Amino acid sequence: MLLFPITSPAQTATAEVPGISAEKPSEGPSVKVDEGYMVPYTFRVPGTDKTVEMIPVPGGEYLMGSPESEADRRDDEGPQIKVTVDPMWVSKTEVTWGLYKEYMNLYGIFKQFESSGKRPVDDSNKVDAITAPTELYDPTFTYEYGEEPNQPAVTMTQYAAQQFTKWLSLITGNQYRLPTEAEWEYAARGGTKTAYSWGDESDDIDDYSWYFDNADEGQVDVASKKPNPFGLYDMHGNVAEWTVNAYTENGYEDFADKAPLNATDAVVWPDQPSPCVVRGGSWEMDPEDLRSAARLPSDDEEWKSEDPNFPRSPWWFTSDPARGVGFRIFRSYKPLPKEKISKFWEAQSEDVMLDVQSRLDGGRGGLGLVDPELPKVIEAMKQ
Repeated sequence: MLLFPITSPAQTATAEVPGISAEKPSEGPSVKVDEGYMVPYTFRVPGTDKTVEMIPVPGGEYLMGSPESEADRRDDEGPQIKVTVDPMWVSKTEVTWGLYKEYMNLYGIFKQFESSGKRPVDDSNKVDAITAPTELYDPTFTYEYGEEPNQPAVTMTQYAAQQFTKWLSLITGNQYRLPTEAEWEYAARGGTKTAYSWGDESDDIDDYSWYFDNADEGQVDVASKKPNPFGLYDMHGNVAEWTVNAYTENGYEDFADKAPLNATDAVVWPDQPSPCVVRGGSWEMDPEDLRSAARLPSDDEEWKSEDPNFPRSPWWFTSDPARGVGFRIFRSYKPLPKEKISKFWEAQSEDVMLDVQSRLDGGRGGLGLVDPELPKVIEAMKQ
């Protein structure tokens, strides 16, 4: 397994798990756990010069959703349910173009593997394979507001974001994934019970968020505003963020008599491509859409209306509000069982799976094995 440097000065040789320190750091966030302390850490993505900074978030219990008294509350934000959240690490920022393009590059690489017979995928190893996103149908749409390395990546589907996290997990040996709705909201709140992580009013929104009134040029570099109480940037605004949940018009009624639930169990897994849940609001939206409890349902038909392909791309959107949709990565303190983590990495909708297979069968998709050896193989190809 490849191991990566830990940024915390308290990291010692007694812990081989990234983000675990035997001693409590003298400054910065930390979370007491059995092995010592969860601490911030930075890892370099193997085969690249890109790094990701992860922040420890303590476990706890909270009320998911918004109270009926909250201004601008919508019916799909309730009823409030009690949720328990295990300790986790959350990426300090949304996934940037600099990093996402490393994943995009795999399409061409997998195609080379396919034509040369290298690292073939079959039934015996398909569990460790991912699909890479096809080339953008219309880059001018996706990149109209920039493709700078520190800007958050946008317009990817939920499935593409899931496959990205599987790629990152299999080359690093650590589980990275999208969050559940419950985990995302807990992280966004940062221990608060107010409409926003800074309070109930939007008066201070310009200090923390990029939204419609102050970001008419599209998404901006990550971490350009103040962080929330957990030290996470852009949880409100800039780009909205994918969760693994299917959208439910009746809010959390299905969970009301099951609380308290663990945050990884408070999930309605999608059986259709959409609607699925996007959280946090984006640069295109108004303050009320950026509240901690606000939910945005995806719409494959609407968000792919400019896509002329059939079937339409499982990896990309072609129409707004998709230019305001991205994601960030989460990692549980204790790795999830194999059966559960696979749900976070793979499409649960049969329609999505059929669309992906159709692309692969027609030679329009890239499928490849991912393991810690992949970066070495890619490097050898370049020589």
